[in-house]
Amino acid sequence: MKLNQLIDQAPEIEICGLTDDSRQVKPGFLFVSTTENDYTESAVQNGAAAIVVPLDYSRTLPVPVIKTAHPGKTLARAAAKFYGAMPEHIAGVTGTNGKTSIVDFVRQILTMMTYKAASMGTLGYIKGNEEPVPAPNTTVNQVSLHRELAELAKDGYNYVAMEASSHGLCQYRVGGVRFDTAGFTNLTRDHLDYHKTMENYLAAKLILFTEQLKEGGTAVLNADIDVFAQIKQACLDSGKKVAAYGYNGDVIKLLKAVPLTHGQKLNLEFYGKLYEIEIPLAGTFQAMNVLCALGLAAELTGKPEEVIQYAAKIHGAKGRMELAGIKNGAAVYIDYAHTPDALENVIKALRPHTRGRLRVLFGCGGDRDAGKRPIMGRLANDLADVAYVTDDNPRTEDAVQIRSQIMAACPKGRNIGDRAAAIRTAMAELEPGDVLILAGKGHETGQYINGEIHHFSDHEEVAKNL
Repeated sequence: MKLNQLIDQAPEIEICGLTDDSRQVKPGFLFVSTTENDYTESAVQNGAAAIVVPLDYSRTLPVPVIKTAHPGKTLARAAAKFYGAMPEHIAGVTGTNGKTSIVDFVRQILTMMTYKAASMGTLGYIKGNEEPVPAPNTTVNQVSLHRELAELAKDGYNYVAMEASSHGLCQYRVGGVRFDTAGFTNLTRDHLDYHKTMENYLAAKLILFTEQLKEGGTAVLNADIDVFAQIKQACLDSGKKVAAYGYNGDVIKLLKAVPLTHGQKLNLEFYGKLYEIEIPLAGTFQAMNVLCALGLAAELTGKPEEVIQYAAKIHGAKGRMELAGIKNGAAVYIDYAHTPDALENVIKALRPHTRGRLRVLFGCGGDRDAGKRPIMGRLANDLADVAYVTDDNPRTEDAVQIRSQIMAACPKGRNIGDRAAAIRTAMAELEPGDVLILAGKGHETGQYINGEIHHFSDHEEVAKNL
């Protein structure tokens, strides 16, 4: 493909591939410099035919150089043109918590409706009912995303639900994608090491609605959150429609939620009709996730009355408040909760299902927002009956120091650094009627310690100790 077909006013030279990783450059590739580090010379040495750089780039190179204000956006748009096809109907989901469950639920619903549907996000790349193909990030980079979308279209998958993280949005990793509908779950503290303020964090997420949701597309918004009015207005101002869900919703209004032994019963008004449905998922936040998914599926297909029929058949996403086993009449749940809001939600969600003591095992990641460590410690101390403080992904930080920051706000906590030993201890202490929550790692199968990833799975540890 010619470069001027990918980027306006660029030279008419042949391009056979594109990347933002100089190590992946091959002869004839377009290299886009999206980081503050300058890898342009390395890209040239590897055979780059042309290079995209920021406006302030001043070096002279022996290949055509295209300057742009937003290299990441330029890469996204070029990748969309290079790979061409993408599924006809695409839903995006953003928010602090719930994204993974919602896109998984949307895929499940559409698959049950016999559509060829896929989901993309933290769990990886899932086609229909197939096993997931792992992904390195919630939102993959521009080139990988558009390559995968083109492959899905080629294979006949016309429906896709994808997570859109705040990083992915502000770095234009989902650039070039036009969404038919988009969902917003909630906004709570996370990623402030990157965004610095909650205002910046929200602004990043709004990109999905103001810039990437197509004109006249529908935003499916949580009406029960503090920033609902602000998000709604941003959507309306940019020519989008709004379908609100939740207790304060309009199109999708939750009237009542009743906890059951293995799930809950929901009374709701859905696109103008009243329904009573049972879902095999515990917790108000899971009810909200289901409502968002139902709304997105209804907007994608235009068939709300058919969509609602499949709500009772939805199953939880892997590592998202997932019942992992029963021991001594006690339930062990695995959940990805790694933020204060998520930890609080999962504890509160499972409290009505606990006849004995509610136990929580958790840690906090290293090289990430340290401010949430005492917050999570305090929540576990105040809301759980027993707390085990252990390692999550220390990364390059001192794990002992991370735990001490949590323990300072969690005096009832048991400090057991080795996560396998902590799980073994917690499960050995289970009594009938107890509930144990293993929080923080969810579906992950590795633990990042001292700069290296070691195989570790909460699921496997539970299985060993049943």
